[in-house]
Amino acid sequence: MSETESPRYRGGLATGVGSWPGTDPREAAATVIGELGELPHLVELPGRGTGSDMLGRSSALLVDLRFDTTTRGYRLAARPGSTSRRAYDLLRTDLDALEEAWETAGLSGSHHTVKVQAAGPLTLAAQVELTGGHRILTDSGAVRDLSESLAEGLARHVAEVGRRLGANVVVQLDEPSLTDVLNGSLRGTSMLDTVRALPAPEAVHILDAVITAQSAPVLVHSCAAAPALGFLRGTAAAAIGFDLATIGTADLDEIGELLDAGKLLALGLIPTTAPAAPPTWQTIAEPAVRLIDRLGFPRRTLAEKVLVTPACGLSGASLGWARRALALATDVAHAFAEEPEALTFD
Repeated sequence: MSETESPRYRGGLATGVGSWPGTDPREAAATVIGELGELPHLVELPGRGTGSDMLGRSSALLVDLRFDTTTRGYRLAARPGSTSRRAYDLLRTDLDALEEAWETAGLSGSHHTVKVQAAGPLTLAAQVELTGGHRILTDSGAVRDLSESLAEGLARHVAEVGRRLGANVVVQLDEPSLTDVLNGSLRGTSMLDTVRALPAPEAVHILDAVITAQSAPVLVHSCAAAPALGFLRGTAAAAIGFDLATIGTADLDEIGELLDAGKLLALGLIPTTAPAAPPTWQTIAEPAVRLIDRLGFPRRTLAEKVLVTPACGLSGASLGWARRALALATDVAHAFAEEPEALTFD
């Protein structure tokens, strides 16, 4: 990408979703840059404990808000404490490791592209508690404050990463709780305390407030068993990511409508843990090729509109499988980019 081009998502690339096994940020950064040369990402290492998982990482990005912990997870805190300091320190460590690996790979100032991730505002509101124990989602004012804080903090984060690496930056928002938020299937503080379903227009407004505040294009990813594809089509996201194994016949029209709307698809094709039978890139690629054929789109769609990813984060995988998963994703993306029309399967 030239210095004058704006960062963007494009098809025919492989990238990771976010989390990575182990606790060594330098090893993780070097591996991801080595395996995902065109679109590496700043990994999360939840194996390090509090502050290092998806929610904890996002707390380090917030402006004028901070998290504490409870026996159930994270909650808003009245003042900075050990949890918020730890999350911030871990993010600094990970950025230092990424910058070191970036320089070692000779990428500094090259305007290559790197991806950063954060939990989306709806998932944060669903999974983090207010000081009184209720989910943030139950308080519309708190949700607004959280969304504004995330929007500003994420924009600052993108600017810092771009400056430190001399790179273009793209963003991923993780929304694994999105379907539950829209369906009203989240439990409250007791069996009798329910959390209302958030109306779709209100949810779009909250999510888009974060997306549109970014100078970088945004991919919204959901590992939900039933990703809310119709809802995501109406957002400002440039790309939509999901686990292809969760998709059924009833979802095909919505996937076609995503493509018609100009969205890119980040298809989760590679299992997050090693399957019993070692897969080849051809067996990994086949479901995506058959999907595009079934939808009636030309095979060039695979090169122009499809990114290849693992199904979700890889923190639960062995290090060996995590490396293999990224290598498979890269092989599949290259096949899609080069000659998708020539791909055949038995």
